[in-house]
Amino acid sequence: MHVRDIDLNLFVVFDAIYSEGGVSRACFRLNLTQPAVSHALGRLRVMFNDPLFVRRHHVMTPTPLARQIITTVRQALNGLETALTQTNRFDPARTPKRFVIGLRNNLEAPVLSALVNRISTAAPLVEIATVRCERNNLERELAAGTLDVAIDTLLPLSTEVRREQILTERIAVFARRDHPELGARLDKKTYLRMEHVCVTSRRSGLSFEDFQFQRLGIKRNVRLQCQNFTTACHVVSRNNMLLTASESAASLLDQPGLLQQFPCPFPISPHINYLYWHATAESDTTNQWLREQLRAAASTLGPRHLGRRNGRTAKRRPPIPASLAAE
Repeated sequence: MHVRDIDLNLFVVFDAIYSEGGVSRACFRLNLTQPAVSHALGRLRVMFNDPLFVRRHHVMTPTPLARQIITTVRQALNGLETALTQTNRFDPARTPKRFVIGLRNNLEAPVLSALVNRISTAAPLVEIATVRCERNNLERELAAGTLDVAIDTLLPLSTEVRREQILTERIAVFARRDHPELGARLDKKTYLRMEHVCVTSRRSGLSFEDFQFQRLGIKRNVRLQCQNFTTACHVVSRNNMLLTASESAASLLDQPGLLQQFPCPFPISPHINYLYWHATAESDTTNQWLREQLRAAASTLGPRHLGRRNGRTAKRRPPIPASLAAE
């Protein structure tokens, strides 16, 4: 079997079914009829002598062979798309395009708000989708083109993944606006006396903040552990616990004014976020445009002001291991 004998559009269909988990959703994504997509899938099955997808609970589950070849197929399709966009320069005002960004929970609200405000008029046909990507899969997804870019902490990735620092967020302490035990300042003694909400997806081990507290010989009283910042902000806005998190956390609350913000009374390192993209997308004009928009959006994300109290700036400390970076 040779490439010259193959209809490359079959692999576009294969990628769509794999991504969408079904023929019907693949039809919608590709703007094709169901018979056309089903016919393409039939040809692929004959080509590979494998069913490729098996229906289970209304979802087309990929076979082991499909999982084996998907990365190679996506890399090839991404390379072809890059070659085409290099000869046909991307025009955001006229070109329909869907971008997929790997973005973690705590940054989604502020980054997307700033990005949409920037591109909504200038790029009316551009669609943005954010997804959560496991860090050990990030390089593979960038290489395969299932992610256009990602924003995350500093990660140990190969030189095939390009990166640049894009956003630094200081650590703050949040409490409900009418907290009965807090005055104009939050001192160390009061902080350690209070109960705390900790945000982490780990079942065991230290969170980003508690790792830093351990370095300082401090142990706080964590009363509640949850998996995302939205939950933590809602909980803190309705009781007397404290939340220690990056300054963007409060933007996850429907009414950020329900919270007041204090500087952390202990020297905690900030969250430093990086923009990642794959080397194969380095010269891609569409990817370049997206990176430019994200840089501009990040530059508008200045410090939050939620009843901020006076306090000293945290001292610089050694970087936190990627395994303990903010969830």
